[in-house]
Amino acid sequence: MGIIDNINKLYDHRVRLGIMSVLTVNDAADFNRLKELLNVTDGNLASHLKALEKAEYIAVEKSFIGRKPHTNYKATKIGKLEFKKHIEALEKLIN
Repeated sequence: MGIIDNINKLYDHRVRLGIMSVLTVNDAADFNRLKELLNVTDGNLASHLKALEKAEYIAVEKSFIGRKPHTNYKATKIGKLEFKKHIEALEKLIN
């Protein structure tokens, strides 16, 4: 097994890496919080969230607060596991 085998291509982009970092240390985060923390546009964030959702690394919960839509995101069990493997691979590479 090579030193870079567990580096996950899905986490190559800084926005997806940031999303998973936030969702791994927090139970959940809503769209606006992620947008604020990562300093990205709506469209940019939405496309990266969609990629992580498609891979089943995050789960999406939609609801309404009053009449206003509210979208919450959580890292899935597989998402957390793959993220952990990715971070460990990066640490091995650095060391």
